[in-house]
Amino acid sequence: MQIQLEILEEWRMWRWCLLSGIAVWLTAVTPAAAFIAYVSNEKSNTVSVIDTDKWTVTHTIKVGQRPRGIEFTRNGKFVLVAVGDDDKIEVIDTATHQVVDSLPSGPDPELFTQDAAGKLLYVANENDNTVTIIDLEKRVRLGDIQVGVEPEGMALSPDGKILINTSETTNMAHFIDTATRQIVANVLVDARPRFAEFKRDNSEVWVSSEIGGTVSIIDPAKRTITGKIEFSVPGLRREAIQPVGIGITKDGKTGFVALGPANRVAVVDAATHKVTKYLLVGQRVWHMAFTPDEKYLLVTNGVSNDVSVIDVSAQKVIKTIQVGELPWGITFAEP
Repeated sequence: MQIQLEILEEWRMWRWCLLSGIAVWLTAVTPAAAFIAYVSNEKSNTVSVIDTDKWTVTHTIKVGQRPRGIEFTRNGKFVLVAVGDDDKIEVIDTATHQVVDSLPSGPDPELFTQDAAGKLLYVANENDNTVTIIDLEKRVRLGDIQVGVEPEGMALSPDGKILINTSETTNMAHFIDTATRQIVANVLVDARPRFAEFKRDNSEVWVSSEIGGTVSIIDPAKRTITGKIEFSVPGLRREAIQPVGIGITKDGKTGFVALGPANRVAVVDAATHKVTKYLLVGQRVWHMAFTPDEKYLLVTNGVSNDVSVIDVSAQKVIKTIQVGELPWGITFAEP
């Protein structure tokens, strides 16, 4: 009887080891879910499609003249790209990688943002100082909001109640009530504001000033500047440090700021607003986007015509991907 029990126990151990080995093998060979990025190339008038499993460009899509702002629709079926010299927003079908439609905007659309439901699109039109509102379901223009000179940056508050537009020449962040479509506050920031980004908890909105060389921290409730992020890279003149794109992790702990011709991305402690690290990337880093799982941050480098891949947890550049000429914007679909 004792021998039978020992044999049974050995069989159970052998079976457990076998099943464990199979599970480990399956984990090892099952590829991680790949995310797809779309990159607008301002000079070559194309959009590059990047597979993050292979870290390669899988498709190149011909679009209109001077593509810049780019974003997935909320349902992930289409990619919207602002083609500034054609004065419209083109619609790319992600299944066919073809331009299938266009949306009306004002002259020279640059950046845009959507409401949470994916029904409304807010577009900054650089040449006529307006923000255009577009109904995405009917694909019609609903109206315009007059803002400052050369509007560019666009950000919607997490609760959807406030739209931020930055005007490059007026040097302001305009707070727009989305219900009334009226400007309710103007916050003066440093020279040439390019981009705006809210923290997910709505506690702060960050606005980058390209010529001023700073990022202003604004309290959205009080609509006042509470602090500024400043940058200093050894060996570089202050005027070479030009903040543009911003990314803040979902937990609100870490920010990343693209510093243009400084060829670096600044890593910022989002609680203290102090720079903790500078990451060397390609030439003239512009905009950025996290993979949906936030494991990686991809940044566009306009002069070197490539995209740098940053490991977010390691805070290290791990890959460079060649794309089209003068890459500008980048977007991922939310899962």
